[in-house]
Amino acid sequence: MEFEVAFFDLDDTLYDKQSGLWDAIRQRMSLYMHERLGMSWDVIPTLRRHYFETYGTTLRGLQLHHQVDADDYLNYVHDLPVHDFIQPDPELRQMIVTLPLRRFIFTNADRDHAQRVLEVLGVADCFQAIIDVRAIQFYCKPEPEAYRIALHLAQVDSPQRCIYLDDSLANLTAARAMGFFTILVGQEEPEPQVDLSIRYVKDLRSRMPQLWDNHRGSK
Repeated sequence: MEFEVAFFDLDDTLYDKQSGLWDAIRQRMSLYMHERLGMSWDVIPTLRRHYFETYGTTLRGLQLHHQVDADDYLNYVHDLPVHDFIQPDPELRQMIVTLPLRRFIFTNADRDHAQRVLEVLGVADCFQAIIDVRAIQFYCKPEPEAYRIALHLAQVDSPQRCIYLDDSLANLTAARAMGFFTILVGQEEPEPQVDLSIRYVKDLRSRMPQLWDNHRGSK
């Protein structure tokens, strides 16, 4: 079956994990829990890990157990100078803009943060849409409903027609169980729980040249 759609995760997928941006966001999450909710620094790491492993994001756990306002939380944790961590990436842009599939950002973050990241990387015009946490109705990857909504929004009727790139093994494992072709970004060593592993997302063309070759051959 030929692929029709490519879903790209955002943070630590489109840019290098070593940038420090996602680490800074995590620090803002902990600071929010301490400053806004009055939690002790001693309990925050364990609670954040529990919420992330149980619900897919810290926000989801805070919404369910602490009635946190999503807008307040998202604005707070993403209040960072993104350009201090990442820079324009012409190689990334060339790979994405030439990929002959419909392309979507699929993220547990919010649209404003995603837009800032895409603009700094120089790829904001390379995607059909941003499918963010609000678009998936605050379900979060790896919850199956998040993927079902994303498929509906992308107007694709089968996950078998989709490739999905993410740095999270949990997110990819859930997607693979539904039929997506899964690509782990961040390591080159084969990972049995996914279909392909690549070090950087811009390595996609060298690792799956058939995506481009098949398109040329169909003309």
